[in-house]
Amino acid sequence: MAKATFISPDGKRDELTIDSGTTLMQAAISHGIRSIVGDCGGSGACATCHVYVDPQFLDKLTPMNPNEREMLECASSPVEENSRLSCQIAMQEHLDGINVEIAPTQW
Repeated sequence: MAKATFISPDGKRDELTIDSGTTLMQAAISHGIRSIVGDCGGSGACATCHVYVDPQFLDKLTPMNPNEREMLECASSPVEENSRLSCQIAMQEHLDGINVEIAPTQW
């Protein structure tokens, strides 16, 4: 288990303790964080779980696959160097303390 903090577009912070292997998107939805939509259910096919990852954690994440990169091109909010789909980030102990800002628009 590890902790992650979700920062909503309105500045609200939600700190969750997440089981290893659970994606950030799954955790956000199961805890009622409404800014994460996850329309495709986590298959990486919609970009409605777009987040901005704390740059300190970028090198600790699994590298982005081509499908994720392609989906981010369709994102409603601006894509930055630290943009990721939260459905593609499986929580692990080495990610303890990660902060993610939820993109302002998901549609």
